[in-house]
Amino acid sequence: MENIPVVIVCGGQGTRMGNTLTKKELIDIGGRPLLWHVMRIFSAYGHNRFILALGHLGDQVRRYFLEYEAMTRDVTIHLANPGNGHSQPRLNFAGDYDHPPWEVVMVDTGLEVGRATRLLRVADYLDNGRFFVAYGEAVANINLNALVNFHINHGKTATITGIRFNSQYGKIEADENDQVTVFAEKPPLPHWINGGFMLFEPEMLDIIRENYHQDLMETDVMPQLIQQNQLMLYQHTGYWQSMKTLHDARVLKKAWQESRPWQVW
Repeated sequence: MENIPVVIVCGGQGTRMGNTLTKKELIDIGGRPLLWHVMRIFSAYGHNRFILALGHLGDQVRRYFLEYEAMTRDVTIHLANPGNGHSQPRLNFAGDYDHPPWEVVMVDTGLEVGRATRLLRVADYLDNGRFFVAYGEAVANINLNALVNFHINHGKTATITGIRFNSQYGKIEADENDQVTVFAEKPPLPHWINGGFMLFEPEMLDIIRENYHQDLMETDVMPQLIQQNQLMLYQHTGYWQSMKTLHDARVLKKAWQESRPWQVW
């Protein structure tokens, strides 16, 4: 399986999280930021080149990875030891990683911009090949090998992963006499939504440039792909959860403590 670059969009403001001081993608889930979990899913399938499209609070993401070695491995610091020819503190790291070697590119793609702009601003790092696009806030026990095979076999420009989820409300149905015939608590919704984990051919960037009006993937680019018969849906029926609110964060923390349902590594 080829090592396909993974663009992770993590530039939004996360307004639905409330007034948190920590960037949403860096909220701790089981001792690691949620963004790390997203990256670990791709890494489990051999995709270890990450391009992080930064924006709001991008400095926090940069700081996390710049300090990654010291914060995740055993470290010995040699201080005030000029006799060894070192005028600066010297660090020695020990211990194994719990993932393959990662290449992480961090790109400032702007504050008040949409996903289309963010993709265009990381284009130079994509090596003119196919690439994943993921959200830094959503995890799933998705089989990425199956997704890649699906994408290659259909031969189209774009694949998005569709997921279904339960309604947050109960469902009631009644007959013509107003007698209740169905009372279901939070039933599954019948339609698919975009769960991220998208895979694009390089032509996707040209389509974005040609249809770049309001910087909106959803209203500018996706309809154009549909019109050209170039958009396919990979149906994921397993676990999927995003983090839009503090309630979602609690759901993810509890799920990781109880069963780790997106751990594919």
